[in-house]
This record gives sequence, C-alpha cells and structure tokens, in this order.
Amino acid sequence: LDDVASVLDDVALMTKMAAQKSAGVLGDDLALNAEQVTGVKPDRELPVVWAVAKGSLINKLILVPAALLISAFLPWGVTVLLMIGGAYLCFEGCEKVLHKFLHAHDTQDAHQAHVRAVADPSVDLVAMEQDKIRGAIRTDFVLSAEIIAISLSVVASAPLLTRIGTLSAIGVGMTIGVYGLVAGIVKLDDLGLRLKARKDSRAAQAVGGAILASAPMLMRGLSIAGTAAMFLVGGGIMVHGIEWLHHKSEEWTHHAAEVATVGPVLGFLVPMLINAAVGFAVGIVIVGVVSLVGRLRGGK
Repeated sequence: LDDVASVLDDVALMTKMAAQKSAGVLGDDLALNAEQVTGVKPDRELPVVWAVAKGSLINKLILVPAALLISAFLPWGVTVLLMIGGAYLCFEGCEKVLHKFLHAHDTQDAHQAHVRAVADPSVDLVAMEQDKIRGAIRTDFVLSAEIIAISLSVVASAPLLTRIGTLSAIGVGMTIGVYGLVAGIVKLDDLGLRLKARKDSRAAQAVGGAILASAPMLMRGLSIAGTAAMFLVGGGIMVHGIEWLHHKSEEWTHHAAEVATVGPVLGFLVPMLINAAVGFAVGIVIVGVVSLVGRLRGGK
C-alpha cells in the first residue's frame, strides 16, 4: 500500500506539472473547439460536442501508447517530438495572426456561405455536421499530440508506472475539462435567451442580456489568449531546446532582475517576451516556407 500511495503521489505531482506546462495548448484547444462547434443548430450543439469528445478520447488512446513506446525505445525522440510540436505551435499562431490581417475578406465570405447553406433547405445539414465533427477531431488530434508530447517531457525519466498514470490522467482530465467547458460556452447564448425571455424578473432579464452581450467577447478573448499562448509555449519550447539560446535567455533574465526597483517585474516579463519573440520569428519563417512550397505547387 505504501508503494501504491507513493506512485499515486508521484502521478499527482507530475500530472500537475504537465498540466501547467501544457496549459497554453489547452487554451488554444478550448478556443478552437468552441469555434468549430459554432454554426451548428442549437438542439444539435451538445450532441456534436459529445461526438467530438468521444473522438478526442480515441485520439488519446492512440497517442498515449505511442508516446510510451517512444519514451521506452527512442528516448531521444521525446525532444524531437517536442521541438516539432513547438514549431507547429509557432506556425499556427503566426498563421492565425497573418490570416486575420491578410485574409479577413476570405473569412467573411466563408461565414456568409455557411449562413446561406444553413438557410437552404436543399443542403444536407447532417453531412455538414459530420464534416464539422471530423474537422474538430482532426484538429484535436494535432493539439492532443502536442499536449501528450509536452507531458511526456515532464515524465520522461520517471518509472514506467508513473509515466502511464500521468499520461492517462492528463489525457482523460484534459478531455473532460476541455469539452465540459466547450459545452458550457456553446450553450451560453441559450442560457442568455432563456433569462432574457423571463417576464417575471427584471434581474433575470438583465443577467440574460449581459450574457448575450459578453458571449461574443468571451469567444474573441479565448481566441486571443489561445494565439498568445501558442507563441509563449511554442517559443518557450524552442528556447529550451536550443542550448545557446536558452543560456542567453537566462543571462538576459538575470540582468533584468538586477535592475533597481523594477527588477522583479522585469525578471518575470523578460523570459515571456523572449519566448514570444522567438515563437513569432520561428512562425514567420515556417509560414514563409509553407507559402513558398504552396506557390511552387500551384496553390494559394
């Protein structure tokens, strides 16, 4: 019993550390999945979230054993996976920022096309819903892989049972947490409408109006926070993975922390700014390469 308690203690501690390290990806996962479900009919929102959550659990059932096999037989592969995941986060964050400024018209056209399709009785809404579910599960697979890779870096040197327990706890906990929150977010507007429609309570109507007004701002806030987290987490992975850059970051942070009066604040902000700058720089390079390859292949 002492041994079991010790293992569970280690699993709890490492799960907490892994959750803290992967929180940035979690924020992005939450924002992206909430966006994926928007546009579905209100009575189908929760079934769609449930379908994506089941797909996410299947993703974890594939990814967790794969990660454990890599850590057992190719331990150096953990660092490689982590760097690839970090680079992808930087790329995705940079692409989101550039898309907002360079392709806003395309996004608006796509939204209008979706509205017309929903209003058209000849359009197969079941097929559209299935496409959304498949797209959300594909997105979840990539983000889940990043979460598992980051978590694996925390437990790479731990005993096998601790690794299995930590990755399993992260996989199940993240799925329940993300999709529970997504379900709550997509039903906020329904809650607001119900409260707004109550004639017997002005307070309920006021709360309903506030919920309806704040729901779009919440979605925008999640999207902005998720994008910022991509640069911070992805850039942080790249900084820690490149030895000379890691030493430089520590050196600059140390000098900043020694500044009179504002030293503690600078000591906190400087590493974050370095991670964000490196993340954006890496993202710009990868977006440039991907765009060049796309043009050479005749695409946009």
